[in-house]
Amino acid sequence: MLSVKSELLAALALELERLAPGAASLARFESPKLAAHGDWACTAAMPLAKQLKTQPRQLAQQLVAALQGTAAFARWVQALEIAGPGFINLRLQPAAQQQVVREVLQAGARFGYQPEHGQRVLVEFVSANPTGPLHVGHARQAALGDAICNLLQTQGWQVQREFYYNDAGVQIDTLARSVQLRAQGLKPGDPDWPEAAYNGDYIADIAAGFLARQSVRADDRSYSASGDPADLDGMREFAVAWLRHEQDLDLQALAVRFDHYYLESSLYSSGRVAQTVQRLVESGHTYEQDGALWLRSTDFGDDKDRVMRKSATIGADGSRTEGGYTYFVPDVAYHISKWERGFARAINIQGSDHHGTIARVRAGLQAAGVGIPSGYPDYVLHTMVRVLRGGQEVKISKRAGSYVTLRDLIEWTSRDAVRFFLLSRKPDTEYTFDVDLALQQNNDNPVYYVQYAHARICSVLAAWGGAPEQLQAADLSPLQSPQAQALLRLLARYPEMLSNAAADFAPHDLSFYLRELAAMYHSYYDAERILVDDPLLKHARLALVAATAQVLHNGLALLGVSAPTKM
Repeated sequence: MLSVKSELLAALALELERLAPGAASLARFESPKLAAHGDWACTAAMPLAKQLKTQPRQLAQQLVAALQGTAAFARWVQALEIAGPGFINLRLQPAAQQQVVREVLQAGARFGYQPEHGQRVLVEFVSANPTGPLHVGHARQAALGDAICNLLQTQGWQVQREFYYNDAGVQIDTLARSVQLRAQGLKPGDPDWPEAAYNGDYIADIAAGFLARQSVRADDRSYSASGDPADLDGMREFAVAWLRHEQDLDLQALAVRFDHYYLESSLYSSGRVAQTVQRLVESGHTYEQDGALWLRSTDFGDDKDRVMRKSATIGADGSRTEGGYTYFVPDVAYHISKWERGFARAINIQGSDHHGTIARVRAGLQAAGVGIPSGYPDYVLHTMVRVLRGGQEVKISKRAGSYVTLRDLIEWTSRDAVRFFLLSRKPDTEYTFDVDLALQQNNDNPVYYVQYAHARICSVLAAWGGAPEQLQAADLSPLQSPQAQALLRLLARYPEMLSNAAADFAPHDLSFYLRELAAMYHSYYDAERILVDDPLLKHARLALVAATAQVLHNGLALLGVSAPTKM
């Protein structure tokens, strides 16, 4: 139906241009909220009537008369109806609606994709500190980020997936000290065990590996341990590499990959942080107060000014320790790096606890004066995830010490369930992952419900025994029942849904659509037998369900979920 829509829009644009120069830009169709109102709606008469100083309904009547005389509308449109203040509702001919089947079968996995437009976007997600395994919040972020990247690719974007590692600062020092204490024989609960230390069993595993002089390899580094309990710097390097490897395994279990890993430490070693501070000072938007360096971020819409460099501290012996930079300074340096690497569009996917950083980072980027637009970068914030198992909330993982890990969730259920469940709600809404529901094989389990629809169609096609390619030339004219028409309309919505979901960073819209499509197919299957004796009717129905299977497969793939042929 994409070709039909293109023909009709071209005819509409031409008639609008005849009514008023420049009015062709108003040529667009909207999807009515109610199917009873038609297949598409055109609202051009209302803004154009204001421009021409005439009544919208009168102009709509004039436009309808002109459209009815065009070849495209005569071929594909069954009825044009004027409603309300000047809406024009289009009811398509059955042949127009049926075109979507042919388009799906011909495009296959690329149905709904837009041509590449050459623009690049960087999507940063997960970006966990290398101080422990990935938890269920990271799982939600990983699923979100990967699905958003997939959606953007359908719309022609060149996407780079990036993981930013906070491998500098107090947390890494705490990690190294925790490993050293374990290597020295101390454990959580001992009198000398620090309250701030990390308590999970993984700390003991790292310490044992270090003492055994193990070598560990991650995607971006490798390190061999010295085995010396006094080698704190070596323990720091080994612990980060060990946990990087563990996080790699977590991400592999969820089938999430990254194109690039960016290290916070490199911002310091490369001089980027120092350069950024110099830029901000030279911009005139900083000031000194109480020994600290401040950014006047209120100049750029922040609710208060922000400390860039903390004031120095004086020790008991009179020694002076210069204050360090606050977290948002390397964040600003990092985003300048994104811009300078040619990413005019950047999207950050982070937990909702990062909400306070948005204004200060954007303010810092504006103050730096490097040409970055005011809305850079975009943010998608998500809430944490509660986990229910056996009707009880699960909060503790022995391996992690204080939270359920990503791999725990996958081992208890499946990768498909984790992905689909975590993408089934808007990111900023609270979500409870019900392990027991994820294991059920019935219609209450949403991922099973969608996968079962795909498998059910595959069984029908297998029973038929032919090749799906044979169906591309099928006569589709028998597809005129209300159930078939409803399924055709829903298939035709897929490209627009993809476009909107990508624009809104909303993979949950895709999961909603797939559940609706599965329900529509199940209703169709219950209403009409597919493998009938009449060859013409059978092939038409087989073509319709084959197209439905293709769209289910495509949508699940974008969510990172498999489309089984058997259940």
